[in-house]
Amino acid sequence: MSGGPPGRVSAILAVHNGERFLAEAIRSMLDQTEPPDEILVVDDGSTDRSAAIARSFPEVTCLAQPNAGQSAALNRGVAASTGELLAFLDADDLWTEEKLARQKAALADDPTLEAVFGLAQPFRQPPPPAAGAPPGDPVDVGPPVRAHLHVAVLMRRPAFERAGGFDPRWQLGGIVDWYARMQEAGLRSRVLDHVVYRRRIHGKNLGIVKRAHRDEYLAVVRAALERRARAAREGSS
Repeated sequence: MSGGPPGRVSAILAVHNGERFLAEAIRSMLDQTEPPDEILVVDDGSTDRSAAIARSFPEVTCLAQPNAGQSAALNRGVAASTGELLAFLDADDLWTEEKLARQKAALADDPTLEAVFGLAQPFRQPPPPAAGAPPGDPVDVGPPVRAHLHVAVLMRRPAFERAGGFDPRWQLGGIVDWYARMQEAGLRSRVLDHVVYRRRIHGKNLGIVKRAHRDEYLAVVRAALERRARAAREGSS
């Protein structure tokens, strides 16, 4: 099992045509009370200004690849990163200011912990009341919820590697599959009772844009059950 004090943090963001909210997402990484040691943005074949926006931040390393999906882009970022700790963010979401500080403290307090999650606060931002006007103030949508998601985690690199990274086969179910394999690998994790990221609800969330791929969730569950059944058979033989 991984252990030891927290180390350098690599923050990884995958983006595909996310120019609308990307700058705000990057600023939420930079505005941490304990900022990451490096930020890698992987442009997954965008045809808009996403890459240019990422490169406008001197603190950001921008990598580019042909469109291969979120999982492949996240894996590319991990492979290029150097930190002992890994954190992730989507191009339309935000970290809260103390996300990394709280999670690093939890890892320091318990060296046996391998991954630290937190709560997610969904929100909407009303559109501008008139052309050229700024958007309305953000409005929270319901209470915070426990988030076993990549965007809500800070984890040790050996733990990520043991779980096997993100599976690029899945267009929509990759994050569910990733968490299932984390559990199967026996990673020791904790969920903080603090909001660590804000999930933006808008008309182009991945689950809406890729609605046709929602049957992947069932395939991901079936694959997990098959792995567990195979492990049980091997364990009893």
